[in-house]
Formats: sequence, structure tokens, C-alpha cells
Amino acid sequence: MKGFILLILGIIAVILIVGGVAAVHVMQEAGIEEFNADSIKIIFDKLSGNPSSESSQSSDSGNVVDVVKEEVKQNYQNGEGSYREVTYSDGGFRQYDKDTGELIGSSYQSDQDKLPSME
Repeated sequence: MKGFILLILGIIAVILIVGGVAAVHVMQEAGIEEFNADSIKIIFDKLSGNPSSESSQSSDSGNVVDVVKEEVKQNYQNGEGSYREVTYSDGGFRQYDKDTGELIGSSYQSDQDKLPSME
């Protein structure tokens, strides 16, 4: 009986280790170094196969909009690095840091308080 319990505990330990390794792999594939709310969206997108979770985000007017274009651009202002720009059917856009997934630019008024300070 003791051997059976040890076997079950061993199986549980292996499952936890494999799950942790899989989570680290998914985070590395998504280019995530920090774990925050934006990284959860990126991980969900990777696992679900969706190109972007913003495809049903609401704009300032409250209407549901679709992603029209998503592209990676070079950040010349910063001198290095790149960002992901998502353009929506209402003409708005959001820009995310490619390395961290952090929102760094947006045409939506509702996003302005979420942007990093320029000071």
C-alpha cells in the first residue's frame, strides 16, 4: 500500500514538472519575460491558435471591432527593439512591445491611462 501511494505521488510530481516545462516553453515562444495580465492574453492566444485576443475588443464607442491588420515594426525612436501594431476595423490601433507584451501606444482614449509615462 505504501508503494502504491509513493507511485501516485511520483506520477503527480512528474505531471507538475512536465506542466511547468510546457508553461516555460510557451512563454519563451511568445517572447514573454515577465508574467502579467498582458502575458496571460498572449499565452491564451498561443494555446488557442488565435492571432490576437484583441479581435473582439471594444473601442471608445462601445462597438465591437475586428482586427484588420497585425504587423511587427521596428522601433526607430527607441533605437532598438520592435513592437507589434494591431489595426482595427474602426480605424484605431494599439501598439505592444514585442518583448514584454506591454501596451506602449494606442489611438483609443480609454487606453491612455494604461500607457507608460513619457516623463
